Amino acid sequence: MHRLALAGTALAGAAILTVTGCSPDKDGSSTDDKSDAKPGSALTAVSSLKVKANDTMDGYARDRFGRAWLDTDGNHCDTRDDILKRDLTNVKFTDGHCKVASGTLTKDPYTGKTVRYERGHSKVDIDHAVALSDAWKTGARQWKPSKRIALANDPLNLIASDSSANRQKGDGDTAAWLPSNQSFRCEYVALQVAVKKKYGLWVTAAERDAMKKVLTTCPSTKLPSGGNPTEAPARFKAK
Repeated sequence: MHRLALAGTALAGAAILTVTGCSPDKDGSSTDDKSDAKPGSALTAVSSLKVKANDTMDGYARDRFGRAWLDTDGNHCDTRDDILKRDLTNVKFTDGHCKVASGTLTKDPYTGKTVRYERGHSKVDIDHAVALSDAWKTGARQWKPSKRIALANDPLNLIASDSSANRQKGDGDTAAWLPSNQSFRCEYVALQVAVKKKYGLWVTAAERDAMKKVLTTCPSTKLPSGGNPTEAPARFKAK
């Protein structure tokens, strides 16, 4: 599971301006080139993300990213079960190796609580760190279907989480929502940066500033990597 054992809370924007002397962009958002960011860190990577206003949500639907939980990596298990196997402990299967029947999310990344998973009666969701609707309005609307399918099923972008917390998040970006479990915030934001960088998605000015506020509390947090290719096999289709 994604775990870097990181801690940190976001600093107030006014405090950053006062302490670092950073100047505001023309749009009123702050930029801070003076930081402790290290090469290869998530904080450094934030500055490489393109900054633009959100695109329209016109045309968005979940099926524009393909049917849910496809087996894009060809291991004969769907993506949902792959993530459950990765993130749960004490896993039991219905078929011996693939379909997860039960398990325990021993420390939910979003709340810090222990959450029990029972197939068909689950309080565990598989969350997209970068929500698909957020991706749609920050670049994915312009992609071909194979890239959208890849994003929806990329393990780098997927986290087993408490269902209530996931639904509170909705499609919020870093500027709109952060986990109540503060020890996971740095890793959570680093994942969003990694996914947006990998797929060439942009951020809004508010989102960029929110990412920096969190990551300046943990400047050595490495940018996560890995996951699946950015195009799904041709056999998978989406609208």
